[in-house]
Amino acid sequence: MTEERHAALGIHTIEPSANEDHGELLKRQQVVRRTQLIALVVLILLALGAGRTIFSRMANAKALEAGTAERAVQYVKTTVAKASNAGQTIALPGTLQGQVQSPIAARASGYLKRWTKDIGAKVDKGELLAEIETPEIDQQLSQAVAARQQAAASLELAKSTLARWEGLRKKDVVSQQELDERRSGATQAVANVAAADANVQRLRQTEGFKRVVAPFAGVITRRNVDVGDLIDAGGGTGRTLFVLTQTDPLRVYVNVPQSYAQLIKPGQKVVVTQSELRGQRFEGTVARTGASLDAGTRTMQVEIALPNKQGTLLPGAYVQVELPLPSSAQMTIPANALLIRAEGMRVATLDPQGVVRLRPVKVGRNLGETVEVAEGVKSGDVLVLNPTDSIAEGDKVAVAAEPAASAASAAASSAPKAAP
Repeated sequence: MTEERHAALGIHTIEPSANEDHGELLKRQQVVRRTQLIALVVLILLALGAGRTIFSRMANAKALEAGTAERAVQYVKTTVAKASNAGQTIALPGTLQGQVQSPIAARASGYLKRWTKDIGAKVDKGELLAEIETPEIDQQLSQAVAARQQAAASLELAKSTLARWEGLRKKDVVSQQELDERRSGATQAVANVAAADANVQRLRQTEGFKRVVAPFAGVITRRNVDVGDLIDAGGGTGRTLFVLTQTDPLRVYVNVPQSYAQLIKPGQKVVVTQSELRGQRFEGTVARTGASLDAGTRTMQVEIALPNKQGTLLPGAYVQVELPLPSSAQMTIPANALLIRAEGMRVATLDPQGVVRLRPVKVGRNLGETVEVAEGVKSGDVLVLNPTDSIAEGDKVAVAAEPAASAASAAASSAPKAAP
């Protein structure tokens, strides 16, 4: 409504005073200031958030760029090729055998009367092992002695007869033919006596085999008979009575591969170990070699003499023989430095700028963890270990640093310990 309308209606308007207008203005100004302050704080917070976001993104971008660059670098481990001045040792399996091992059989048939030595017994040469009863041989010997006596009596008669006939021939009483017959009879009688003597001697020697004695000093490793067993003469079809083994020294046969056969010579010292005898090493000597290769296995047989004075080693045991070989003076590199590709054997070398150069190589003997290289590598070349299949000529690589933990542990182990 207008003032005229209020006036007409008799309604009086309330006029604000000056103080009220000033207070209202102050309140409005305070509200405006508060609003501006809040807006400023909000703007500052927004600016801080935006700045933090920008800086975070920039940091992430730099970290991503650094990580990408770091992952783009190919790290490798290297080694330096050098000539092999030290010799090599190869380990080959072998079986211990006695220096002399003999199965003892009987030469006389009969029944075992008694045995005097059992397994594990140490015997000297000529010591009695067993006795055999031989009744048939005894009878044959008695018969041979009687036959010899008959032949001797016939010889005496033939000699006396020849003497008489020679006297008669001088008187021309008998003919020359009859005298020659008597001489032939005397000669036959001499031969019969000699045959009878030989038969008696043979049977006496056979009867001497009733006593089974040790042919050499050693240890009884097997006894196959007992009292009362029937013994057949002859080692081929007869039963073996004992097995006698000479345990000092022992011998070992090993088969050396063709690649090492030229390096084995008689007189070389070797080391023999047995897994059951931990920490014990036995020194032996190469006694002789086969001097030829087996066409089937391409190996050479080598005999090793092994002293066994204490009897620690047992014949028949499985052992490992370590053969020290002289140095071949060729370049040796780790086997894991080789690259086997379609074009042949390669190695990855690094130049001073860290660039990969692939070289063809000619490999010699395989020594297990290392191989001999005849061509393609010279002393001082830096070789890449465990190269990846993707490595190529001209690749830029970086050499990985050795872990610091291993060096620290080595230093700690070498430091002296305090006394308790």
